[in-house]
Amino acid sequence: MKVQIQKAFSYQQLIDMMYIAKDGSISKRRVKILSITGDSFQAYCFLRHKKRTFKMDNVLSVMPVIHRERHII
Repeated sequence: MKVQIQKAFSYQQLIDMMYIAKDGSISKRRVKILSITGDSFQAYCFLRHKKRTFKMDNVLSVMPVIHRERHII
C-alpha cells in the first residue's frame, strides 16, 4: 500500500481507500494526500470534510479516482 500512497501523493491524485479504524470498523474514504511522514500520512478526507491522519498499516485497499469528462452529442 505504501507505494500506491506515495505515487498518489507525488501525482496529487485523489484516491478511494478502504480503511480500518482503531475500533475495528471499516469505512470507505475519498482522500487527497497532503503529506507523508514515516508510517502515517495526512490527507483531506471528503467523508468527514476535515484534515485527518491515517496509519498506512490500517489501509486495506487503494484505488485512484479517475475523472472522465462526458460530452453531450
